[in-house]
Amino acid sequence: MDSARLPGHHGYSGYRGIPAFRQAVARYYQRRFGVVLDPEREVLPLIGSKEGIVNLGLAYLDKGDVALVPDVSYPPYSMGAYLAGAEVCWMPVTQESGYLPDVSSIPVEVARRSKILWVNYPHNPTGATAELSFYAEVVSFCREHDILLASDNPYVDVTYDGYQAPSVLQVPGAMDCAVEFMSFSKTYNMGGWRLGAAVGNSAVLKTLLQVKSNVDSGHFRAVYDAGVTAVETTSQQWIEERNRVYQRRRDYVLEILPEIGLRADKPKGSLYVWAQVVEGDGSFYADQALSQAFVAVAPGEIYGPGGKQYVRLSVAVPDERLKQALDRLRHWYVNR
Repeated sequence: MDSARLPGHHGYSGYRGIPAFRQAVARYYQRRFGVVLDPEREVLPLIGSKEGIVNLGLAYLDKGDVALVPDVSYPPYSMGAYLAGAEVCWMPVTQESGYLPDVSSIPVEVARRSKILWVNYPHNPTGATAELSFYAEVVSFCREHDILLASDNPYVDVTYDGYQAPSVLQVPGAMDCAVEFMSFSKTYNMGGWRLGAAVGNSAVLKTLLQVKSNVDSGHFRAVYDAGVTAVETTSQQWIEERNRVYQRRRDYVLEILPEIGLRADKPKGSLYVWAQVVEGDGSFYADQALSQAFVAVAPGEIYGPGGKQYVRLSVAVPDERLKQALDRLRHWYVNR
């Protein structure tokens, strides 16, 4: 609030943000992951990580290029590729594989044309997680084939049951080929502030900035200052207490699923329960739930061709509203 009241903080801000914000992000990576970043070259503020994700596609892809995207994933990974005129090669991810793609199965001719490979753990929409051993395998693959590894990591601090998520940049050699996206919406409950950052390979960030500088002019200074305050003052205790609220809601959803025609594994991260429809497919279930129970769930097919049998439920809603929604779904399913 104090920052917003200062006349000098109103007006267009620089494309690269303010030094204090970049430095705060670098300190977070040092503190959280032991990763050392140069705040001048290896940290780039974003107007929300979604903006950076799509603009990365525009920066690195063209007609004839390929983006490697999990066949269950956040839609902007593929949409950014399509907007750039590139092709999408869907990497199969399944419940049996822990929703981890097998990069060794990617045909050589596809790898040769590929410019970007997307990963995202904790995963939206499934809540799946990945360990450093998986990241090391993907880093090795991308370095071998000269592919940009893009790690979308907004849920890194939204985890349960004692699990602590890593960063791909912890892998030796990752800085040679990788960038990672962080989001203040998830870690610091700053949804709507549109604040995030891309970190990692400096040459990639420079190219991303060339695109961004033609479509945006940075944030209102008070938003940067709020981000610095969030990074520097938010305690681990607050994050853990917040996550316990989400975990309690997650457990409640899992308890009710058998009564509403769904089943799911217990996620260790993210804000979602990825539930398989027992009868029918996800689109039909979501349509019926909306029209008959007046409850909105996300059909899994919008997350890619691997999601047809699933729906996504969110735990980022107040307790009473979540209970009301699940009660409506239960009444509808029993009496359908």
